[in-house]
Amino acid sequence: MAVNPEQPQTLPLNKDPRSVWQGQACWRLLDTQFALGERFFQTWQSWRIAPQRSRLLHYVALTQAPPTGAAMSDAVRQDPALAHLAQELAEQWADLRPGFHRFLLDQGRVILTLCVGDTLTLLRQQQFEADAVVLSLDDAEAGSLWIIKALARCCRRGTRLSVRGPHAPALSELARHLVQCGYALQTPAAVTASPAPATLEARYNPRWTLKNTRQTALETALPVGSCAVIGAGLAGASVAAALARRGWQVTVLDRAEAPAAGASGLPVGLIVPHVSVDDCALSRLSRSGVRLMLQQARSLLLAGQDWAASGVLERDIDGGHLTPQDIWHPQGAWLKPAQLVRAWLSQAGITFMGHSEVRQLRQRHGAWELLDARAQVLCRAERVVLAHAGGAVALLQRLLRDEPERAQDFARLPAMRGMRGLLSWARHDETSNAAFPPQPVNGSGSMVPHVPMNGEFAWFMGSSYQPDSQPERPDLDNHHRNWQHLQPLLPELADALQQKFESGELKSWKNTRCVTTDRLPAVGPLETSKQAGLWICAGLGSRGLSFSVLCAELLAARWGAEPWPVEARLARSLEALRA
Repeated sequence: MAVNPEQPQTLPLNKDPRSVWQGQACWRLLDTQFALGERFFQTWQSWRIAPQRSRLLHYVALTQAPPTGAAMSDAVRQDPALAHLAQELAEQWADLRPGFHRFLLDQGRVILTLCVGDTLTLLRQQQFEADAVVLSLDDAEAGSLWIIKALARCCRRGTRLSVRGPHAPALSELARHLVQCGYALQTPAAVTASPAPATLEARYNPRWTLKNTRQTALETALPVGSCAVIGAGLAGASVAAALARRGWQVTVLDRAEAPAAGASGLPVGLIVPHVSVDDCALSRLSRSGVRLMLQQARSLLLAGQDWAASGVLERDIDGGHLTPQDIWHPQGAWLKPAQLVRAWLSQAGITFMGHSEVRQLRQRHGAWELLDARAQVLCRAERVVLAHAGGAVALLQRLLRDEPERAQDFARLPAMRGMRGLLSWARHDETSNAAFPPQPVNGSGSMVPHVPMNGEFAWFMGSSYQPDSQPERPDLDNHHRNWQHLQPLLPELADALQQKFESGELKSWKNTRCVTTDRLPAVGPLETSKQAGLWICAGLGSRGLSFSVLCAELLAARWGAEPWPVEARLARSLEALRA
């Protein structure tokens, strides 16, 4: 029977859409106006006290101008429970420029994605289907047909919509737009001439068959099951932790005896965003990654021992200026990566297998088998994530020999190469006359001046950079190169330490990191099938502390059909099969 699109359709709804999250793996709510955050804090608190709450609560909120942390706290100060939640969020509330900002709260089980900018643009960058939507009509454009069409793209059949804000007469045109875009109205009687603020309830239930042209990563969430992650560095451990929080049983395999035995075992690294004049994709992605990494450091590590929110001074030495240009990063920090890797792998749902070098992959009976050098099965899993950098390339080459039909897909994987690096360091009692800066300094190389180590303090300078395809340089040569980088970075300190660098007395740490040709990680499926079981998260290079949590969140979001942590156009620049 034909339906008149101008005639509002009715469909009964649950009065509180949040109640249906009970028993769900994940509940996704889209709010078109964050305002001062009251609605978010109320939803968060309702989730916390729900007896059968969803495993994850995703709250995606849009705003044209974020409130200050003080304003958020003030808005809910009369409710102690909400005030406590507002304080937890306010501690991370900084640098909210246009774009997506991800906040992992309540041990990563409550995920806020704050989207700053124009409403229509932000809706078009979403890559998920909401379970519930709150539409606020606080501005004249919010109820436009284009907004409603973009909103419908973020809905699945059955998504509940609540309209808040306008007086009843303003709902008439909105109701027509909703019906035109596939929403069934609950109470057409609400659209009446009333002076009081009104609400409108609807459900997305179009009369037509939905076309399979939406750009979401997966139509439905993958069933939670078993996963094997190859590589126990920053990339692999962060992926394992993100999946374990979502209920996956994860086995992490590494050829070394202990985790973080490769490049992720460096004594200390810097958490600092990349800066560029044009604010390129690398810069925007690194800012998102730094925010997430700092959240993990605060929740999992011991401040002052494993990491410190020291801030980082960046010197633009190579920018063509006569003198270095300084940029202060108040959110910068130093961190011991191995400590974070161990914290991630200690979480429930994760099993670590050392001395387990995977030499071959084989599909059998709907699962993947991971084999050692003797063709013995190390473990079986429904899905596999390659996170062991250069080792992943060699493993894929062996898989290609067994399954040459994969050549077309693998050819799109960006080229990766190993880069050797050496870090120079010493204890402070060995260099007591040198004048070190109070905070880390980054630029052409980096100086981390005060890091606690076994009851003492040490400084670190580095690191050198050499393709692993070349003969390895002697350590003394690399120490000298680190000193050459220190000269323009901190001239006075370089003069004071020159003898130490030239004497061969400095200690060193060295390893090889894997980089892609465009300096962006490769994250995504290695198969074109929508049910791809083989994925990769590699090529983080020297920015593992900036990218590992972001990449893990993106991978896990795609598996769970969840909101993505960054805009779709940025996420696609990380796609594994992108070349």
